[in-house]
This record gives sequence, structure tokens and C-alpha cells, in this order.
Amino acid sequence: MTKTFFASAALLLVTAAPAFAGEKPTEITFQRDGETYTYTKTERAGLVILNGRFPTGDRFQLIVRGNKVTGTVDGVYVSYPISYSMPLAPAKPGAAELATR
Repeated sequence: MTKTFFASAALLLVTAAPAFAGEKPTEITFQRDGETYTYTKTERAGLVILNGRFPTGDRFQLIVRGNKVTGTVDGVYVSYPISYSMPLAPAKPGAAELATR
């Protein structure tokens, strides 16, 4: 579940970053596998900071610097490249099907 969340959060970072540039943090929610996640996003000095909580109430803070994510999840340190959390998409429709045959 945690890996799924990180993938979703990183995808939101990449796609929504320009929309939130320079704005005060607002609470953002999204649903994944029937669970609701809540977080705030702040951009400061070239960093993107996500502070939030899981549906269980556990808290997290993720800091994105360039292509690397660091932070804490329920008090446990995490660190990984953004590419680790990004879903892979086929280059063109049907490419994934062909590879599985």
C-alpha cells in the first residue's frame, strides 16, 4: 500500500507542480483503492514539500529535490529517486501487449 501511495504522490508532483507554484499550501485529497489520502504541498527554494496523512492516521513528509525524494513516513526515513515511483507507460499503444506474447 505504501509503494502505491508513493507512486501516486510522485505522479501528482510531476503533473501538478506548475499549477501550485507560488501558492500557499492548500489541503489536497485523492482516493486510491478506496482509501482517501490528504496532504498539503508547498514549494520553497526549489523544493517541493508534501505533508500529509494516510487513512490510518500515520503522518508523512516527503521532500522532492530535483529527481530525488526524501522524508519520513510514520517516523521512518525514506529516500528514493522519482523514477522509482513513476509508472511505466508503453511508448505506443499495443507495445505492452506485444512484449507479453
